[in-house]
Parts: sequence; structure tokens; C-alpha cells
Amino acid sequence: MTSPWSNWAGNQTARAARAAHPATPAELGEVLRAAAADGLRVKAVGSGHSFTPTAATDGVRIELDRMASLIKIEDNLVTVGAGMPLKVLNATLTAHGLAMPNLGDIDAQTISGALSTGTHGTGAAYGCLSTFIEALELVTADGTLVRCSATERPDLFNAARVNIGALGVLTSVTLRCVPAFVLQADERPGTLADVWSGLSSHVAENDHFEFYWFPYTDRVQMKRNNIVPASDRPLAGWRRWLDDDFLSNTVFGGACRLGRTFPATVPAVSRISARALSARTYTAPSHEVFCTPRRVRFVEMEYGMPREALREAFDGLRGIVESLPFRIQFPVEVRFTAADDIWLSHGYGRENAYVAIHQFVGAPYEEYFRRFEALLTPLGGRPHWGKMNYRDAASLADAYPRFGDFLAVRDKLDPGRLFANAYTDRVLGA
Repeated sequence: MTSPWSNWAGNQTARAARAAHPATPAELGEVLRAAAADGLRVKAVGSGHSFTPTAATDGVRIELDRMASLIKIEDNLVTVGAGMPLKVLNATLTAHGLAMPNLGDIDAQTISGALSTGTHGTGAAYGCLSTFIEALELVTADGTLVRCSATERPDLFNAARVNIGALGVLTSVTLRCVPAFVLQADERPGTLADVWSGLSSHVAENDHFEFYWFPYTDRVQMKRNNIVPASDRPLAGWRRWLDDDFLSNTVFGGACRLGRTFPATVPAVSRISARALSARTYTAPSHEVFCTPRRVRFVEMEYGMPREALREAFDGLRGIVESLPFRIQFPVEVRFTAADDIWLSHGYGRENAYVAIHQFVGAPYEEYFRRFEALLTPLGGRPHWGKMNYRDAASLADAYPRFGDFLAVRDKLDPGRLFANAYTDRVLGA
């Protein structure tokens, strides 16, 4: 037996019968054929930043650390191994004068994991990160290497860009990048009234807009990121350390531990935290603005919904938070994305608002998450595939218009369910 595997949050663990570190698609094909012959299921794992058991297996665990290098760059098309972490991708692109058009706020995920679960950032003109895929290659259940793009096997392309690891193992991805650019970040505290009174303008008039709400208060932190010609207002090193390292991680982690031990202190701490925030404006390379360190561990649920449903969902969430028998220590994150055409993308066919809820590790969360999910489901909510949810295939089929088309592709590529596990059995059907 291999050593046990766990995800970043520690809420998912597994022990595989064996682990493999293939260096080429051919080696990976041999691993898959051997697993099938032995009756073992297979899952590829990345950095473990999914909160669901999407990568858990008691069969064969595939590590892609030997398939994580730069393969080629042709103009703005960059092909990399699927095991490359986003942090390494960002550094690689910077060295070649390029950047991802948009990113989420964490860069620890592998490219394959981020893309397969529908990872996204915020910005009215941007879909999830998978919309930047020009082509991809994966090894399927019979050990065959398959390539797809918008013009080559387009149905597979529409299914594979967000695939929850159910179609095969990604080996390489070609990304449509842009010339490196600078963002001006404007971050400042405000109130919910400030958000709601100008929400349409906030979203439409900024390249990237999001806000964080502090439970038990009417206070928010608004973040506006916009492209500017040059980095003429860099953030002082001491200020970055103070805000992003010391306050956001060290101090916040201590506050969470206090709240977990003494729950009655949580509302007061939340109010103090919200009032303690100060405004800051600075410029930096795009990936340094998009991505920030996250060392305080948590569990998370995130739902995408039609933008017009956001206010009803948010007001309902505030009621849930106030009525829970335990306290919520983490701010609630709200982001916005464009529509896309990827079959299992949360933004398929519609402009989305996303609401992400979190809870500190070791603190109770299930009632919070289940009640939020029950609120969002009738509003057209779609759960982020890498974040906790309790949905099943029957309910998700109603949420995704091309759900049946995805399953048909899966039936062709993996009829024996080599890449299945308990999570895919629940959300896609066995």
C-alpha cells in the first residue's frame, strides 16, 4: 500500500493500492492498461486544493509531477505539461513576456486540477480559466493519447475542458495567453449599501470586481482591478508583508483559533476585523495582484448562479448565518464571470455571480453548507466542482443543459469507469 494522501484542507484522505509517476503519455498509457487489467480504478491528483474527494482513490494514484514542464511557445499559444502548478506557469509566462488573461486568487493548484474543476477568477468579460484552452491532450481508458480542440474532436473538447477527471488523464494543455500586463488594484472597505447601490457599475466599469462580506456586520471589502500601462505605484514591501502575510494569515489565523475555542467572540472579532481594514491602491504584474497567499486552512462551498439571482441568494445567506447554532469565522466572497460554452462549466450559457462560503478547519460547517445549497438549488445554482457540495446526478442534470451530452462522451471514452470514484458516481451517476 502507498502512503496516505490528503488534500490541502485535510477533509479528504485516501490510500491507494499503488502510485505512479509517469514521465510520458506512453508510460501513462501503460499504467492505465495495467490498472484496468488488475481491476483497479485510477485517479490523477494535483496539489489537493479541491475540497471534494474528486481525486480520491483506493486504486492507482497518478502523480503528474514528471509531466510539468514547458513544452513549447508559439506566439501567444503556450503548451505545458498538465502537472505544472499555476505558480510555476505564471513565472514561466512572465519570463517570456506573457500572462494568463485572468486568474483566481490562489496559484497552488496544478493546471490540470484547476481546469478540470472549472476554477475561475472575477471579471465581467472573462469566463472560467478553461475558456483560455486552445487545445489539450489526454490519455483515455484504453491507454490511447487523444488530442482535441475547437476544430479537432470538438465534442470531446467541449466536454474535456471541465471534466472532473472523469474522461481520462490530462497530459498537456495549450493555453491562449496575452502579453504581460499590469493591474492597478484598488481595495477599500465599504458597506453593503455601497455594493448594492452601484453593483451594475462596479461590475461593468472595472476589469475585475469582487467583494468580501464580513458576517454579523454590514461591512465589506471591495476589490477593483484594472489594466494600466505601467507599474508606477508599486506596493511597499513592508505593506505587502503587513497586509497579505501578517494580518491576512498570522493575525487572522489566530482570530480563527480564538473563535473556534470561544465561539461567542466571533461576531465581535468580525466587526473589529471589518473596521480595521484600510484602503490601499497599488500596481503590480497581473499575477501578483490576482493571487495572494492562503495559509489559514478552511473548507469551502461555492455556487455560481444567474447574476439576477444574487441579491435574493445573498439576503437568504445573511438570514442563514444569523440563525445558525454556531458562528461563521470567514468572510463571504462574491465574484462575477462571463458566459461560456463549456458543457460542465458553471457559467455555461449565462453570466454568473459566484458566492463562496468558508469555515475554519475544525469548526462546524455542515448545516451552514447544506442550508446554503438548499437556498441556491432552486435559484439555478451550480456548485463549483472542486468545492464541497451534496448534489447528485439527478439534480445536476437539471442545472446543466448539456449534462447528457457530457455523459455520452464519458460512456464512449470510459465505458468501464476506470476513472470513476465515489464522487463521480454521485455527481455524474455510476
